[in-house]
Formats: sequence, C-alpha cells, structure tokens
Amino acid sequence: MAQSEGAIRPKLHVLFTCPFCWKVRGLIEHLGLDVDYISVNGMRIKKDVAFAGDWGKVPVFTDESGEYFVDSTPLLKHIDAVYNDSKMANMGDSERQAKWLEWADTTMSKATVPILYGTLGSALKTTTRISKIEKFGFFSRRLYAWAGFPIMWGIIARKRVKKDGRKPKQLWHDLLTEFTDAHEGSAFFGGDTPDLVDFAAFGYMRSISPFPQFSLLEDHQAGMAWYNRMMAAL
Repeated sequence: MAQSEGAIRPKLHVLFTCPFCWKVRGLIEHLGLDVDYISVNGMRIKKDVAFAGDWGKVPVFTDESGEYFVDSTPLLKHIDAVYNDSKMANMGDSERQAKWLEWADTTMSKATVPILYGTLGSALKTTTRISKIEKFGFFSRRLYAWAGFPIMWGIIARKRVKKDGRKPKQLWHDLLTEFTDAHEGSAFFGGDTPDLVDFAAFGYMRSISPFPQFSLLEDHQAGMAWYNRMMAAL
C-alpha cells in the first residue's frame, strides 16, 4: 500500500452509479466524515486507480496518510474501525452480522444488474443515464451509451434473469421481504440504529435510485420504509 508524506484529506475514488461505492459512501455520509469524492472515467477505470496496484476497480479509499484500501465490504469494516471505534461491527451477534453481510454481497449485489439491464429497453435507458452521470469524454460517452447496452443486456443480464427464473421486480421484492423480516420488528437490521449490514444492503438499493427502474421497488412497503429511514440517517 502506498504512503505519502504529510496529512491529506481522505479520498474515495468512485463511479457515481456503482453499488459497491454507494455502500461505502452511505457509511461515510452517516459518520459525517470529511472525504473528497473523486469521479473516475468510466472507460478507463484501471488507469484512474492505477495507484492501487492490480485492483483496477472502485471504490478505492485513501486515508489521511496516503494509504489506500480497496473492496467495499472490507472498506465498511475499516472505516467503522478507524473512524467509529468499531461500534457497528460490535452491534449485536457477530455471526449473524457476518452471515447477512455475505447474504447482501452474494444476493442483493447480483440483483442490481437484472433490474437495470434485464430488458433491451431498460438496458438502453440505464447505459444512457450512466453516460450522463459518470465522467466520460465526448466520444466515450456516446460509445458507452450505444455500445454498452447490448453487451449488458445480451451477455450479462439475460443470463442472470434466465438462471434465477424470476422477473427483476419479483426478485427484488423477495429480497427486500427476506431482509426486512430479518429486522425482527426493529427499525434497522442493527436494531434502533443501522449497522454494517444495513449500509451494505442500502448501497445496492441506492445505486438503483437514479434510474426509472427504481419505481419497481417503491410499492414494497417495508423495504421502502427501511430505505427512507436509512436516507434520514445519512
């Protein structure tokens, strides 16, 4: 890991539509940390985060000393440990928290692609929207918008939808029901206040919010009530 001389402002290299970035951003916002968000170019991510070695993805967090950290769930734990005295990691049963962190990373994470790219029309809307939100050059913006959607739809999303067997809306509703049922009547998974599992799940759901497909989630009463409580906690 890289080190630089002297203290600097912490930075988080992000894509603004990346679910893994939203996981970390949510925790940073909740803790009120003074962090600079550095938008990377969507067509040259590996180049923009080359300082982080072979990682080649976002998010990348760089602390005050210039040391960098990668991978969203380990980043949640690191930020909680360094800037929050591990208060969230120490909430409740550690085995239960570890189980549901894994659940979020292996189920919710895979549900974002089908809902955003599950049909040809939604894939075009998504890539066009991303090309406007993210940092792209003039030509790369148009290339991503019009060349990206058939790749995401034809190669990735259709395969995941077919493998799961559920329409994207039903998949998300089932996941939100499973997740909110695990709250056991509390406002958050963590109880009266959110914990690391809440921020992991929130990041995946929040990454859909800039897109029209978010409307497919809005009639899940318990899920949206939890989501709005998370927004209020930021």
